[in-house]
Amino acid sequence: MTSSPRLWRQAPYLLWLTSDTGKGLASTLFNFAVPLLALVVTGDPAQAGIIAAVGTVVRLLTTLAGGVLADRHRRIVMMTLGAALGAVAAGAFTVAALAGRVDFAMLLVFEVLLAALGGLFNPAGEAALKDIVPESMMGRAQAANQGRDAALQLAGGPIGGMLLAVGGWLIGAAMFVGALVSAVAGWALGRRVGWGRPEAADADAPQAEAAPANALRELREGVRWLFRRPDLSTGTVVATVINLGLNAGITTMIYAVLQAGHSEATIGWMMAASGASMLVGALVAPTLVPRIGAGTLMVLGIAVCTAAIAGGVFVETPWGIALLVSGAVFLLPALNAAFSGYTMVATPTALIGRVNSVGAVLAMGAMPLSPLVAGFGLAWAGRSSTLLSSLTLCAIALVMALLSRPLRSIPAEARWAEHAKQFDDAEVPVG
Repeated sequence: MTSSPRLWRQAPYLLWLTSDTGKGLASTLFNFAVPLLALVVTGDPAQAGIIAAVGTVVRLLTTLAGGVLADRHRRIVMMTLGAALGAVAAGAFTVAALAGRVDFAMLLVFEVLLAALGGLFNPAGEAALKDIVPESMMGRAQAANQGRDAALQLAGGPIGGMLLAVGGWLIGAAMFVGALVSAVAGWALGRRVGWGRPEAADADAPQAEAAPANALRELREGVRWLFRRPDLSTGTVVATVINLGLNAGITTMIYAVLQAGHSEATIGWMMAASGASMLVGALVAPTLVPRIGAGTLMVLGIAVCTAAIAGGVFVETPWGIALLVSGAVFLLPALNAAFSGYTMVATPTALIGRVNSVGAVLAMGAMPLSPLVAGFGLAWAGRSSTLLSSLTLCAIALVMALLSRPLRSIPAEARWAEHAKQFDDAEVPVG
């Protein structure tokens, strides 16, 4: 019988989860509202695309900086400060919307501001989890986070739509409440467990000297440490490749359904079905992660994704595609929870911010490429050829996972620390 219920008796984790959920809700609502508001006020899809593209670039760049900051400074202080600044920005957005000053320039400014806040401060919040959750519960904590994320994604659209129907200012007000809850919970967490002592964390870091602060050098240390680990580096690359292949394939199938003359409502229920499947998968993940090896979960999850994209080459009906996509995403929460949990356990505390930020940047970098692959592929090569390209990427990820014994042999949650030590012994010190 699993000891999962004990996780929910960990008050520090519950405070962290409350803070992270408030921040996640605010981010979900803003990401939903900005493209729609941009289309309403400008009438130009290109301008909405510019806002999204600029925000993505800012988030990518600042996330790398945020990883360095998370390893330099007190993480709970940073996550609380980031939430407080987010509340200030949301309040300003609300005031601007009430005053009728929502235009392209204002939306661009707020997109850049909130993307920068997320990039600079979110890595600290993620890294703080290593300081407050026992290693024996890390997998289940990550699985719970996956369930929370799936619920936000599924509910964010309907909630955002209802709020936006009243006015953009209500989106801002809801963002303010979410960020305020995040800041208050972060403050309560700091009061309960302490604000963190980054200098104490240096004891388990693979770095040797007390050199003057240098962000690029510190970032290189994190990258070099990550790619000297065959278990983590292979998993990171595999995750990036499967993200690109799977999302490009799903996007291609959705675009093709639209091109075939089906309505936006049809796309809506297709995506709702896949969202519901991911939510159910997230609810099942806390049961799977303690029982099945993380490497096994990764191989199974990638194999299912590959099979779904292969099926998409032959299936063109909306209900058939909905079934394929729903099947593809079902194991993703367990896969993500297992690998991210193992990464948290295996990575030294003093490097976790940088290692997590590198993984996040690779994942974020793959996401914008998916619609480009799908769009240009459909225009230049057609549906089948584009899906075959996506299938090739998924197959490459599967072969890499199968051939990598360090990745494939990662055990279930209880043995993560023991498994990681064999790679610690073989590492070359960084510095």
